[in-house]
Amino acid sequence: MPISSQSAPLAEILDSLTTEGAAELTEQLTGDALKCFACGHRCLINPGKRGICKVRFNQGGQLRVPTNYVAALACDPTEKKPFFHVLPGSDTLTFGMLGCDLHCAYCQNWLTSQALRDDAAGAAPQRITPERLVAMAQAYGAALVGSSYNEPLITAEWAVEVFRQARPAGFRTAFISNGNATPQVLDYLRPWTDCYKIDLKSMSDKNYRQLGGVVDNILDTVRMVHERGFWEEIVTLVIPGFNDSEAELKSAAEFIASVSPDIPWHVTAFHQDYHMIENANTTAEQLIRACEIGRAAGLRYVYAGNLPGRVGPWENTYCPECAELLVERHGYLIRSVTITPSGTCPSCATIIPGIWSVFGDKLKYLKGDRT
Repeated sequence: MPISSQSAPLAEILDSLTTEGAAELTEQLTGDALKCFACGHRCLINPGKRGICKVRFNQGGQLRVPTNYVAALACDPTEKKPFFHVLPGSDTLTFGMLGCDLHCAYCQNWLTSQALRDDAAGAAPQRITPERLVAMAQAYGAALVGSSYNEPLITAEWAVEVFRQARPAGFRTAFISNGNATPQVLDYLRPWTDCYKIDLKSMSDKNYRQLGGVVDNILDTVRMVHERGFWEEIVTLVIPGFNDSEAELKSAAEFIASVSPDIPWHVTAFHQDYHMIENANTTAEQLIRACEIGRAAGLRYVYAGNLPGRVGPWENTYCPECAELLVERHGYLIRSVTITPSGTCPSCATIIPGIWSVFGDKLKYLKGDRT
């Protein structure tokens, strides 16, 4: 049941739902101060103070972090995360907590992400155990369990606690993140996390600073996630007047291709939300142009999202060698899958990178990198 917020302020309720932070993400300093490595801010937190995320705090020299609740919970198509190269047609039980290390003006999950910054955000926490989440995933017939809705990096310990239960039960696990990570948190997540989605919001540091971040941290995370062997997909929300210039989209596509041309890049449509209501909504034509830029930059898998039926072939997966249609989509609906269970094109046997099938109790990873 949701926890009543009438008897205590939200911050007080959330502080009661905490546990000691992971040693791997904490550096103890003099005077009971500590440094947190859950996200790219690497906050120096003195006793009695909080990190930028507001949900990780220093209590007498001990880092306290969120646990044992969710503020958002749904079983969604895996394509909605979006992962287009992970078990097409499957569902992902997705959970989220409260708080974020960024403050994007257009956040579509602001009710959870900005709950401690904005009095109008009122998502209530609901007590739950990892065992209960896994049982729910089983009941829904999900194939994956994922952490999203707020920024999961700042609640990494909780995600790992859930994933430790989900993995032995046969589920694959996913992080749906803004990508403001550190080497420490990625190493902490890697043993328990299969898939990692990153929002590449802009190639401009000026833009990122408006959102509360630094672009180099995000670019470093794209590289580090690939190097550590997570299955990685990247999303850019194309916002007219913010990040939609041809030069910026080309820069983003070329950067991703430099890490690996096999990383799927999703360009998705912005709609007016939260505090960003002056920018125009993204058109199908603008998404198609972004896809063309991505393909010209050398990316093999580029997708247009959020406008089903309006972006032509850019919802589908094709073989980059022979152009065979491998996965046909309409929004989150999978119309056909012809890719083989071993993850190859049925026409020319080209390996298609991704996670396509489960073999026994282990997932077969198929990396088609040629970089």
